[in-house]
Amino acid sequence: MKAIRILAIMSLSILMHSCAPLKVPTVVKNDEINEYKYMFITQTGSLSSGVGSVYGGNYGTYGATTNKSVNPSDVIAGALIKEGFVRLPELKAELIDETLIVNYGESGKRNRGLGYTIEVTIQFISAKSNTLVSSCTAEGQGETEADDIRKAITRCLSSLLSEEK
Repeated sequence: MKAIRILAIMSLSILMHSCAPLKVPTVVKNDEINEYKYMFITQTGSLSSGVGSVYGGNYGTYGATTNKSVNPSDVIAGALIKEGFVRLPELKAELIDETLIVNYGESGKRNRGLGYTIEVTIQFISAKSNTLVSSCTAEGQGETEADDIRKAITRCLSSLLSEEK
């Protein structure tokens, strides 16, 4: 009886831990990003990740894999272009007053049940003064690391942009 109770408590704690919500995105605002028109995004490399499984049946062994990739700067650019920002391929002196420099970084990883989350931080810096205009941090969890990053970026920017409106 005691063993069943301990097993039930352990199972319940694992279930509750795996269903724990993602952390709420955090936003730091020193100024409004909507006061800027242009953005220059520092380049990031693509990340490819995959997940696979193997299973057996009466007639043999079968497997399946899913591979996904993400380039964080492209995801950020897409969201900001949709909001009306113009992406510059390089910093231009004549547009520096209206230009944001956008930086991306992975800022953490947290175990969550049977998987983990990846946390990202995005900075918006004034190209003229090199001061922090705004930043956001959020975590994401999906099927692959590429999904984790895409979801974290989306949650981060959604939180930041909803505060801007």
